Amino acid sequence: MSAASSIVREQGVGALTVADVLSRTKLGTRAFYRHFDSKDQLVQSVFLEMARAEVRRLRRKLARASNPVEAVAAWIDGRLDLAFDASVRSDLRNLSLEAQSQMFAAPEVVGPAYRELLNPLLQQLELGNKQGIFAEIDPPTVAELLHGAVWAVVEQQWATGNCDRAKARDAVLRFCLSGLGAPEHMIAAVITHR
Repeated sequence: MSAASSIVREQGVGALTVADVLSRTKLGTRAFYRHFDSKDQLVQSVFLEMARAEVRRLRRKLARASNPVEAVAAWIDGRLDLAFDASVRSDLRNLSLEAQSQMFAAPEVVGPAYRELLNPLLQQLELGNKQGIFAEIDPPTVAELLHGAVWAVVEQQWATGNCDRAKARDAVLRFCLSGLGAPEHMIAAVITHR
């Protein structure tokens, strides 16, 4: 797994081959296939490992929230860190880009990692819906929509490098939280809290 993760970080998913993994690990083919049925399963495991690390980071941010609106804002802030926070590991950024590029080419490979990443957000959307904070929403669909909105900002920053984080954050928070039907006073509270 470690060898595969290194190859993906260094050269991208397209460069990953079973032969390269075996060469780096000094293992035989039989040893590889005891752990993985295919290269796709290996790639899926690499992305899932990356997603779990990202979820741990996001959960630390969400732990400080006192309600679902604050938690959704914390999740959004955490995902924006990929583009705006230099302390977020560059390999996490690179693997996130790789995963996004594979969503269309091989959704069955990236899907489990994507669902893992959305899970903390989904839990907060369900809680907010149950508490009546968010207006009649379908949490799984909304989680994907929110991720798309946040990812658009992340990609724009990566492409141009000239986005103002505060303005981008305020815009995406207002857009997402308003779409959820969150009360205006709760939206204002998370926007003013940086």
